[in-house]
Amino acid sequence: MSEKKTRIETKCVQGGYHPKSGEPRQIPIVQSTTFKYATSEDMGKLFDLEASGYFYSRLQNPTCDTVAARICELEGGSAAMLTSSGQAANFFAVFNIASEGDHVVASSAIYGGTYNLFAVTMKRMGISFTFVSPDATREELDAAFRPNTKAMFGETIANPALNVLDIELFAEVAHAHGVPLIIDNTFATPINCRPFEWGADIVTHSTTKYMDGHGSAVGGCIVDSGKFDWMAHKDKFPGLTTPDDSYHGITYAEKFGKEGAYITKATAQLMRDFGCTQSPQSAFILGLGLESLHVRVARHCENALAVAKFLQSHEKVEWVTYPGLEGDKYYNRAKKYMPNGTCGVVSFGVKGGREAAEKFMKELKLGAIETHVADARTCCLHPASATHRQMNDDELRAAGVSPDLVRYSCGIENKDDLIEDLEEALAKI
Repeated sequence: MSEKKTRIETKCVQGGYHPKSGEPRQIPIVQSTTFKYATSEDMGKLFDLEASGYFYSRLQNPTCDTVAARICELEGGSAAMLTSSGQAANFFAVFNIASEGDHVVASSAIYGGTYNLFAVTMKRMGISFTFVSPDATREELDAAFRPNTKAMFGETIANPALNVLDIELFAEVAHAHGVPLIIDNTFATPINCRPFEWGADIVTHSTTKYMDGHGSAVGGCIVDSGKFDWMAHKDKFPGLTTPDDSYHGITYAEKFGKEGAYITKATAQLMRDFGCTQSPQSAFILGLGLESLHVRVARHCENALAVAKFLQSHEKVEWVTYPGLEGDKYYNRAKKYMPNGTCGVVSFGVKGGREAAEKFMKELKLGAIETHVADARTCCLHPASATHRQMNDDELRAAGVSPDLVRYSCGIENKDDLIEDLEEALAKI
């Protein structure tokens, strides 16, 4: 059976690595900083991007590349790279095509850390961002663009507001303005949504979440669809369409084509200079997590739907948001983009506001309070006092975060045990 025809469950287990006779069945951990060559000429070809291979693990490592290839298959992309974290992935994804004086349009409903990266840190680098509602109309999205806009960014399912992005609309608007759409697909994973099929051009992941799935290794990934035509918008993307003097005048879009230019540049330039490298050991752990991703995601979604239904009917719960819940604001959109399920995270408000929410969380026995989400173990967080605490009230509201919001990430435990734990904790407030 051809590799292209295998279904996504098989890609989780066997994608990206096909050992030959007598080779290791499991992905080898190449725990080495450097690689030996017979001649300086051989190594020189690598430095000039004239040959493929490895010379220093800050740029590339065989273990990392093998795991990246599996994620690339899962997303249906042309090339991929691992990074040290999801934050690094989002930074690289934007900075690879935007620099000082440029502009990016981003959904306002994104992870608090990503918002800070864009609105504060990258602003200091001279890149400005306009934040738009994930529910903005085409006209409102069009109005956010400027002549110097270089990308559009959003999350499939926003963390923690759980807004579902209209990927197709955002892609159409981005392309009408000659820029790529970058989608953070962490919460949905390629098991539930493949953004490239809806017009997205670049996908990022915090692999720390569902892909690892066990709270064992921090990491990120960038996947390129290989479909955006950089040369058709040559003036907008000089980093890809004009010679790079640090590599003897190579023009990435010409030498590596639509399929390889973007990731090659991100590796050759950004990973070289910033060194946000994922370790081979972490990549190996991520590879193990990917093998069961399709099994775990289904269980996460099953548990989350059961928990959402329970909370929806509880007298001490003010409101519940879960895109897989019938009647939810994003239910129909979720059914379009994620017909088989959304994610394992439920957001809700406890009657009594912030104080009641904090007391409720202290009473949970199975749901641990953690700055984490999308784990095999159930965990919860009060974003207004944790991941989003740097935001003011207006910024919190724009991101869909209210003071009483509890982000409850359902693990893969027994759903009845989770519901009983929630019931006991709610009874004490």
